[in-house]
Amino acid sequence: MPPIPSPPRARAWIIWTVGVAAYTFAVANRTSLSAVGVDAANYFQTDASTLSMFAVLQLAVYGAMQIPVGLLLDRHGARPIMAIGMVLMALGQLIVAISPNVAVAIGARMLLGLGDAAVFPSVLRLIATWFPAQRAPVMVQLTGIVGQLGQVVAIVPVVALLHLTSWTVTFGAFAALGILFTILVWLVIRNHPPEVAADVSVNTETGAIQTVTSAIDTRVGIRAAWSHPGTRLAFWSHFTTPFAGAAFMMLWGLPFLTVGEGRAIGEAAAIMIVYVVAGMAFGPIIGALSAKMPLRRSHALVLPTIAIQAAVWFVVILWPGTAPLWVLVALAIALATGGPASMIAFDHARAHNPSHRLSSATGVTNSGGFLSALLAILFIGLALDLQGAGTPETYTLDAFRIAFLTQVPLWLIGTVFILVERRKTRIRMGIHQPRRPR
Repeated sequence: MPPIPSPPRARAWIIWTVGVAAYTFAVANRTSLSAVGVDAANYFQTDASTLSMFAVLQLAVYGAMQIPVGLLLDRHGARPIMAIGMVLMALGQLIVAISPNVAVAIGARMLLGLGDAAVFPSVLRLIATWFPAQRAPVMVQLTGIVGQLGQVVAIVPVVALLHLTSWTVTFGAFAALGILFTILVWLVIRNHPPEVAADVSVNTETGAIQTVTSAIDTRVGIRAAWSHPGTRLAFWSHFTTPFAGAAFMMLWGLPFLTVGEGRAIGEAAAIMIVYVVAGMAFGPIIGALSAKMPLRRSHALVLPTIAIQAAVWFVVILWPGTAPLWVLVALAIALATGGPASMIAFDHARAHNPSHRLSSATGVTNSGGFLSALLAILFIGLALDLQGAGTPETYTLDAFRIAFLTQVPLWLIGTVFILVERRKTRIRMGIHQPRRPR
């Protein structure tokens, strides 16, 4: 197959812009309960464990759908899959808006997770098919950076709209915007450049063309991807780096800051915005460093990120009395490193898998962070309930401190597996020699 010209530059950027806007809106949908967690607990009259199920089951569906979504992308391309995802999110938010009880609302959040699962992999697909391979790491980081703005939408406007109007109006507005984004995606997004007949990635330096696909047999694709230690390194890197920030932003951050630390809602919202802005600032820095040190990403970037998050959390937990504002801001900045660092996992997956396993390996990798996030959110909720602090009226600072300690086992497990799989990967690459039995 002869080389083809590079895709139209302007059109590629337009398609990516619409794709990343849809992803930003998906992030806003995903975290739309983060700033109204206390309101949701009061609205549905539920305890901490049940409240955590909103996020846990939503993330469980998201993680479980990563492999199926990858295979659907191989068959149908990004345009229809992303459009269906936007419809499902709109339907989920509409049901949340009119749900008569907590069970229906949780089911609606699961439907939202199903739609959300289709968006980010679709944007990655668009990057692979519309941009040169050399730009992929930067474009993935840029997508993650811009997508973080969705969390700002979920923090400030949602709270203001909820307090000015009602629960139904607030989440009904999300549903209406979802329909508008569905139309925009369908009108603008195209699966691949018009001069090619399939989803392909072009190396502009060598002219090599790679089909962006994965194994037809799901079991074969997953087994082959997981058998490579580089994929497992990607999975555990994505498992360990982002969950603390996700648990903080998706559900427990605002209750902790307002009820636990006694901060005003404005101060708490500002701290969470610091998290978003810091994540956007760290993204290009970590992306550039990842590109410059492909053989030292784990030791130089991933493991230090984990250590920084854990260290600052321990400072907050051990601080006598309520923590001063600067410590809470430092916590937000430390947690913000997790999102950009988690994107390094996709560099691992892309570097250690052939093109026919790209979607399978990406799906396996992406599921890691959402598995750890749902575990962290669930463990924190269970820990609060076990201490008798399961409702907004019974939340205490000490109960939150103990609850957030449940993140420590996840950090330890992930770190151990990162070290193990990193060595196996380097042995596979011929950099290290395997240990000889005595």
